Amino acid sequence: PQMPHGHMPLPSFWKVVEDTLQQSSAQLRTFCQTFETVTPSPVTQPLNPAEERKVLSLVSKHGPDKLYQVTSNISGSKDLDLTLLRGQIVALLQSADTKGNTSRWLVDAGGPRGFVPATKLQPY
Repeated sequence: PQMPHGHMPLPSFWKVVEDTLQQSSAQLRTFCQTFETVTPSPVTQPLNPAEERKVLSLVSKHGPDKLYQVTSNISGSKDLDLTLLRGQIVALLQSADTKGNTSRWLVDAGGPRGFVPATKLQPY
């Protein structure tokens, strides 16, 4: 199978590749800006790459509607409680603990799983 640009001299071929990449990166930037304007969130700090990868894996495992952001630091006191920082993203697994208490939610923090106070979570 012949690539459509197979007959081009190499420098022009790379130019085409570069232009295409720049174009899609510009589109992605525009998309991100639009997305940020549409969803203003009081605690959103820019996520670092590691956190971003974690969020992507949580989305692929649990779906975007299960994502919550921690609104203030949580220090877990009981067994199975998670200690989380404000701004972290978690996925909701169950909106109650093992005893059916709905003020403690079971979340996946991108690895560790445990309970957090429901009042310190907001939809992401």
